[in-house]
Amino acid sequence: MTRFLIRLGINAVAIYIAIRIVPIQVENTTWVGIIVLALIMALVNALIAPVLKFLTCPFILISLGLFVLIINTFLFWLTGAIGALFGFGFTADFLHLFLGALVVAIVNILLSAVFKDELNKKS
Repeated sequence: MTRFLIRLGINAVAIYIAIRIVPIQVENTTWVGIIVLALIMALVNALIAPVLKFLTCPFILISLGLFVLIINTFLFWLTGAIGALFGFGFTADFLHLFLGALVVAIVNILLSAVFKDELNKKS
């Protein structure tokens, strides 16, 4: 449970930083809205990302992994679209969604490295 909460916090901070850096129009910028978006992103990444990565495996291999950035952009857009159904979504054009997904990925990598010990604990 602690690992899930740390991962959720990392996603929330990553989304917050992305919407502050990249000009994305967000419907609700409160912390509750950010946490709801982090929950939606966690569900989208857990349920849809593995299927997309499996189905697009040839494209990922041909592009030497760069197609994963396109998949992440789609998942970031999907998070905003699903969040809009609950009043917490965001909209942007492709370039800003791409940059937002890139910022989220970089912040996730950096914060996961910081909290590496807590995330690796067996509990």
